[in-house]
Amino acid sequence: MLKGFKRLNVVLAILLIIVMSLTACSKSSQNQTQTSGTPKEMVQTITVTDLVGRQVEVKAPVHKVVAIGPGALRLVTYVDGIDRIAGVENIDKKLTNGRTYNMLFQEEFAKLPTIGQGGPDSTPDAEKLVQVSPDVIFVISLLDKSKADDLQSKTGIPVIVLSYGKLGTFEEDIYTSLEIIGKVLGKEDRAKELVEYIKGIQKDLQDRTKDIPDDKKPTVYVGALGFKGGHGIESTQGNYPPFMAVNAKNVADTLGQKGSVMIEKEKLLAWNPDIIFIDEGNLDLVKQDYQKNPDFYNNLKAVKNGNVYGILPYNQYNTNVDTALVDSYWVGKVLYPERFNDVDPVEKAKEIYAKFFGEKGKVLYDKMKEVYGGFEKIKF
Repeated sequence: MLKGFKRLNVVLAILLIIVMSLTACSKSSQNQTQTSGTPKEMVQTITVTDLVGRQVEVKAPVHKVVAIGPGALRLVTYVDGIDRIAGVENIDKKLTNGRTYNMLFQEEFAKLPTIGQGGPDSTPDAEKLVQVSPDVIFVISLLDKSKADDLQSKTGIPVIVLSYGKLGTFEEDIYTSLEIIGKVLGKEDRAKELVEYIKGIQKDLQDRTKDIPDDKKPTVYVGALGFKGGHGIESTQGNYPPFMAVNAKNVADTLGQKGSVMIEKEKLLAWNPDIIFIDEGNLDLVKQDYQKNPDFYNNLKAVKNGNVYGILPYNQYNTNVDTALVDSYWVGKVLYPERFNDVDPVEKAKEIYAKFFGEKGKVLYDKMKEVYGGFEKIKF
């Protein structure tokens, strides 16, 4: 009898172990099912060729980026990447008029960590960059190929070099840079849309003006352009992009020099252009100079005839491509009113700013006008 009870206890113990094992397996299976049912982020490696020819591998999706050097952050905002920015240069922590992306997003930038001083001659701060743990570092101007490789090695973070090109306005390097950012952020459609929009504007401006004979064009000059600081009316530019966009007859082109140039006032008197534009960023300097030397200005045909106009400054920590396009329509309207009779430059400006920055961008022209004066004739 006792042996029978012992055998029964052994059987019950075995059955209990089997039941417990089955229960554990069931729970494990349920846990595995729940885990497998949770969507996992698909990680993939993408490769881009940056603007110094480096092949850079990036693990996507990319959640956090930084952009250092003149205008790098601007291009990220153009591709609607404001929510991915992990930190900003100190140069963008304070409000800077004329730097359109900064004027719109300065409050957001002020709350982000500082990743270095910034500026055209600054050196990337590897330690501060690592502290914000970005997935990618975008950079413009500061690094050549070997220095980009060195920063990538120091930080362990992919470094992608971008560019605005030589003139920094409507160039293939800008389009390529926007497309790279779009690919890295998974915003290819947005980048493509913006590039096509810029090219569409260029075509529209060209189509309106390409067949105007030279002898039917007024001569034109732009003065007081900012270049590493403020300058008076003697500061101008050959191949000035808003003039080139509408095939204007720029007297400074006769110098055969591209980019910024300082001329003597006597040269401007000799040219005596029909129309003068003044960069409103330095308008105060021109007005101060007028008070000292009114005879010089009053001997200029454009001043005598009331054909001096303000133009919005677009160079501020590299090129505000948005404002350069806005200026181009204003120039076209002034030079060839009959070719631009369907264009309201102010409304066009609001459209362009909105295309670059979304609904928030619609207030930009009014902000620029408040600071600089906007599209108007200049009276001395």
